[in-house]
Amino acid sequence: MNAKLNSAGWIREQMRGVSCFTFVNCHSVDIKYTCSYYEFLKDLEEKVEHDWSAISASLEEIRKTVLSKNNCLVNLTSDGKNLKNSEKYVEKFLDMLPSTSPVASSPSWNRRIPSINEAIVIPKQVNYVGKTANVYETGYQFKGSAYVISKHISNTWLWDRVRVSGAEYGGLCSFDAHSGICSFLSFGDLNLLKTLDIYDGTSDFLRQLEMDDDTLTKAIIETIGNVESNQSPDFKGYRSLLGYLSGITEDERQIIHEEKLSTRLSDFHDFANAIDAIKDKGVVVAVTSPDYVDAANKERPNFFQVKKAL
Repeated sequence: MNAKLNSAGWIREQMRGVSCFTFVNCHSVDIKYTCSYYEFLKDLEEKVEHDWSAISASLEEIRKTVLSKNNCLVNLTSDGKNLKNSEKYVEKFLDMLPSTSPVASSPSWNRRIPSINEAIVIPKQVNYVGKTANVYETGYQFKGSAYVISKHISNTWLWDRVRVSGAEYGGLCSFDAHSGICSFLSFGDLNLLKTLDIYDGTSDFLRQLEMDDDTLTKAIIETIGNVESNQSPDFKGYRSLLGYLSGITEDERQIIHEEKLSTRLSDFHDFANAIDAIKDKGVVVAVTSPDYVDAANKERPNFFQVKKAL
């Protein structure tokens, strides 16, 4: 879905899709079934057998492009003494890298795939249903409360309406502060259009929501525990790298943390306007069976563009 909304999503689809389902600890499903990558793998299999020289040349070009001193960023996590002692070895390693790259300038990555509703058809009798939109395009200004709200939507509205109604692994609402993309997803779902109707009812759910202080506090604690529980040294080091790459400082991160803690019921009501973007302008992608998509397109003519993955 993200490949339809921004370049980062397009790149991820080209490079990170996996043509299978991965089940994680029996409680959730990580589904990465992006057809572009799947089709690339089928083509690659053919070329490996009959045109290895072209594959080898491409790999060599990638190596020369990526492994250069100008493109290198080193992130180390250690105590002060060992960090200082490692500098000479890092510098020696960097000196061994070529200083030039065959790519003269950064390519333009302003790419995405068409924003159409897609049904990726596979021989499976359950569905994986997603709908997404960029809420920043509605004028929504990010606040840390968005994380609390999306988590609460997953734990209440989507659990009650999607999980209980037939999604074996449930549903979730996710929000990406960098891109503004807010998404709904269901896993192992026995419904298709019904689930999309539930997604579209989320903004009304937020507008009508009432909760006492204890429930609000629980929602905040669940969010904090979910995203900030792992504070091991390697996690802190990796987070510092992500902050450097994305331009987010520790001061800004602290502001977001405080906004989570100060989430109010009014924030839930206000966020409903942002969720309307998914209802009105959202793009849908479903991994489904032929029977489900045929029934959906019969009820809503030409709603899905059908693509057979297998």
